[in-house]
Amino acid sequence: MELIRKIKDAENQASQIIDQGKAEAHQQAEQFRTAKQEKLEQAELERKKAIDQAIAKAETEGKVEAEKLHAQGQTERDKLRKKVSPKIPAAAAKVMGYLKG
Repeated sequence: MELIRKIKDAENQASQIIDQGKAEAHQQAEQFRTAKQEKLEQAELERKKAIDQAIAKAETEGKVEAEKLHAQGQTERDKLRKKVSPKIPAAAAKVMGYLKG
């Protein structure tokens, strides 16, 4: 009888140990899933932040380049006007002469 009681006690203890091990494994798995999800969310936030920074940098550089090209174009137009403006009266006179005669 004593031996049977000891066996049953040992089986109960083994069952408790197994149940406790399962509970701990489940808890660890849940913690792992939670940590993994948090890391994925953090990585997504960092990715979006990097994209936003790249876009902002590209916009800034684009504006600077556009202003530079605009100024360069204005300079080129001014040079062309200075070069051509003295020739306008003579060209207009030739056109008028052609149309009259």
